[in-house]
Amino acid sequence: MASSGEFHVRMCGQEIIKYDLEIKALIQDIRDCPGPHSTLMKLNSQVKEKFSKLRLRIQDLEQMAREQDRETDRVAIQEETESQRRQMLSNQTAWRKANLACTLAIDNMEKDELLQGRENLSTRQRKATKESLVETSSNITESLMSISRMMAEQVKQSEDTISTLATSSMTVQETNEEFKNMTGTIHLGRKLILKYNRRELTDKLLIFLAVSLFLATVLYILKKRLFPFI
Repeated sequence: MASSGEFHVRMCGQEIIKYDLEIKALIQDIRDCPGPHSTLMKLNSQVKEKFSKLRLRIQDLEQMAREQDRETDRVAIQEETESQRRQMLSNQTAWRKANLACTLAIDNMEKDELLQGRENLSTRQRKATKESLVETSSNITESLMSISRMMAEQVKQSEDTISTLATSSMTVQETNEEFKNMTGTIHLGRKLILKYNRRELTDKLLIFLAVSLFLATVLYILKKRLFPFI
């Protein structure tokens, strides 16, 4: 692998690790988030942005693997790509779990606050409480819808991953078939070369015998004419 190629692969790997650590830190912030839902939504927005960047860098690393000349380099980078993709899927699972836990905690906290203050509320406060409950329900619904969308995105990403693996498998099979065809051609060429070498040897032997016979004939004729007594 060329030095420039190694540099790009190394830089891509470092960026992937950076995004992975940033995502893990944001997931921990979501676990520790005391609320409200608006804060949780901001954290989720940051996580989505990091996942988008991480996904692009993993795709770049996968493309670099395809561009390698040496099989060992290609296999090593492909293995690193799959490892990073599995790590990304693991982070996405942790993200969903943290979201669910944080949403439930915020909802329970808001419900507890509402229950504790219910006895001291006036008619006007009760009305405000109802509005707050409506808003809370709306936030919960929105959070659940957001989680549903995230799960749908995860399913799509899994399908894309399976499709990519299937494509890679087909490419490997096609390469093996090409190697087999090349091997057959090489064996055939070798047989032809051996055949031609044997034929050349036979031709040389026949020519030698013909020349020898001719010389013997000439010598015999000369002998009969020049030395008839012998």
